[in-house]
Amino acid sequence: MSNLISGAIVMASFVIALFFLRFWRSSRDRFFLYFALSFGIEGVHRIVSALTFDEAEDTPLHYLVRLLAYGLILWAILEKNLPARRRDGK
Repeated sequence: MSNLISGAIVMASFVIALFFLRFWRSSRDRFFLYFALSFGIEGVHRIVSALTFDEAEDTPLHYLVRLLAYGLILWAILEKNLPARRRDGK
C-alpha cells in the first residue's frame, strides 16, 4: 500500500511540475520555474525512496532534499514579492 501511495505522489508531483513548466514557457517568469523544479525534485526523491526500500524517512538526507524543494518554493515567493531593482542604476 505504501508503494501505491508513493507512486500516486510521484505522478502528482510530475503532473504539477509539468503544469508549472507550461506556465513558465508562456511567461518566462522564474516563479513558475522554481515551482516546477521543486515539484520535480520531490518526485525524483519519492522515486529514489521507493526504489531503495528505505522505510526510515527520518535520515538527514531525506530532510535535506525536502529542505531544498521547499526552499525553492520559499525563494520563489520571496523573489516575486521583493521590490524590483531599478535597471537604470539610479
